[in-house]
Amino acid sequence: MTRHPLPPPTFLYGTAWKEERTAALTEVAVRAGFRGIDTANQRRHYFEAGVGEGLAAVYQAGVVQREDLFLQTKFTYRNGQDDRLPYDPAARPAIQVAQSLANSLEHLETEYVDSFVLHGPSSGRDWTDLDAEVWEAMGKERDANRTRMLGVSNVSLRHLQQLVAAHSERPSFVQNRCYARLGWDRDVRGFCAEHDIIYQGFSLLTANVEVLRHQFVGQLAARAHATPAQVVFNFARAIAILPLTGTSNLEHMKQDLAALDLSLTPTEVSSIEQMAG
Repeated sequence: MTRHPLPPPTFLYGTAWKEERTAALTEVAVRAGFRGIDTANQRRHYFEAGVGEGLAAVYQAGVVQREDLFLQTKFTYRNGQDDRLPYDPAARPAIQVAQSLANSLEHLETEYVDSFVLHGPSSGRDWTDLDAEVWEAMGKERDANRTRMLGVSNVSLRHLQQLVAAHSERPSFVQNRCYARLGWDRDVRGFCAEHDIIYQGFSLLTANVEVLRHQFVGQLAARAHATPAQVVFNFARAIAILPLTGTSNLEHMKQDLAALDLSLTPTEVSSIEQMAG
């Protein structure tokens, strides 16, 4: 049976770099209201099994059911891993993709994920034959109903142009670190808008400290009785960025979700988009 895509959430909770706190923080995030969880089968930076433990706790408590959540994981190449590999390093890349996702499904105690993302191309410059093989293998995982949608992360405009030129399968998502000094990844966002791809932005706060400290953002926050972080997250949604947050603070989780209720004028949005671009 084909699994119909669940609409993407308005916010994603990122689970990187949390180690032994992963299960507890995943549970806290879902209880706080997050319905999108981002992880990766990359033990170097993620504890995906801990995400599964946190999810099991909220299911058991009746907070949500699996169908209420948007779960996203990633396939990571060998050079992005440590020695705790989720696949056989001697296997063909297509086999590694299948092994990685099968392992993720075990970690997350689910039969499928909503989004399966290539965690960065194999080359910093071009979409390679290796990437093409992996992308085709990911497509087979989607065809087998083990994922609903596919995505790519840490990509340039050149990568995306080459991907679209080489494959009939386009990503549903692009996930990038988003820098204000680069126009909030303007070129990649523009490509995504043209090709009906949802842009996911991470490090919106940590990569843009100068924006958080900017007088104009402070003024907007004061007017709205909000925080500068809330202004940035609301701005992100206004320019069609699906934001990620990885906060470990419950109060900040609640604030981040509430940020979507703020109201910025088109002029204010334009000013923030241009202030560091």
